[in-house]
Amino acid sequence: MAIPTVEDGTAAWRIARESRVLDVNSPYSYLLWFRDFARTSVVASDSGDAPVGFVTGFRRPEQPDTLVVWQIAVDRGQRGRGTASAMLDHLTARLTADGALRHLETTISPDNTASHRLFRSFARRHAARLETDLLFPAELFPDTHEAEFLYRIGPLLR
Repeated sequence: MAIPTVEDGTAAWRIARESRVLDVNSPYSYLLWFRDFARTSVVASDSGDAPVGFVTGFRRPEQPDTLVVWQIAVDRGQRGRGTASAMLDHLTARLTADGALRHLETTISPDNTASHRLFRSFARRHAARLETDLLFPAELFPDTHEAEFLYRIGPLLR
């Protein structure tokens, strides 16, 4: 697990695109993300140093002790090995060690079963409270996007 670099952006875009679950951002946005939000993101690599997973996150300006996980994805061939959980644990451990993190937030659509399991499991592992609430109803989206539910986990212990 490592702090991503701009050079990891292309691989993150490919992993997101091939996930067939995530809303895929432009390739440019992954480069920009890993330039401007590298400290609140993480990349997992295989033994040859090729990225096989990533988490993009940012601190909420109004709540700097809250990490918002924007996207998390693992390469199809690497799934089922605990990579997503390891990346979340690594990232939150790094940020809590700095004293900068107390809560984690993410949004999940109703049909993303893997993400629901991942974040519920994270809350249990960290003995943290999990609150869920509808954040964006489907009718707010200009396309056929499903509703997005907010998951708020915390407080996280140092």
